[in-house]
Amino acid sequence: MLQIDVVEKCKINDRSAQLKLYRQYCDGMYAVAMRFVKNSDDAEDVLQESFIKAFQKIHQFKGEVTFGAWLKRIVVNKSIDFLKSKKQNMVPLEENYMQPVENDDWTVDEEIGLDHVKAAIEKLPDKYKYVVMMFLVEGFDHKEISEVMQIEETTCRTRLLRGKHRLKVLLEKKQYGTGS
Repeated sequence: MLQIDVVEKCKINDRSAQLKLYRQYCDGMYAVAMRFVKNSDDAEDVLQESFIKAFQKIHQFKGEVTFGAWLKRIVVNKSIDFLKSKKQNMVPLEENYMQPVENDDWTVDEEIGLDHVKAAIEKLPDKYKYVVMMFLVEGFDHKEISEVMQIEETTCRTRLLRGKHRLKVLLEKKQYGTGS
């Protein structure tokens, strides 16, 4: 059965088709949630809420992107919503007035491994961490990130630029032995 057929069956509330989609995507979407929430119980909750929302809103899926990309966006949104709900004193910072300079150089020293990069990303402030993760790890573009984060594209670009700069500083500290 083609995936589009399964999605169409889900649109008419076919439980076996829903189970088939769930089984196909649960592991990958769990990994996406874990990258954000860092706790298996919380990731399972986010995953469950994401699938519930996906099946409730599946009539909105038009096939313009793959079902996996559409679902991934829901998981990322739910993960960020979950993390925001855990924060008590978030103060919004207006960054719209800034015009970032585009710089797509993401190169780091070859001796710096993926684990070091992941650890450094975790040390970034949330407003930078989520944008950097969504851009580098999840492959979202500025428009998609700005929609998920509910920020202007200019703000997204600024946060990515600042997050990238902070990430490079953290990785340079690691490289030269001045960081942990």
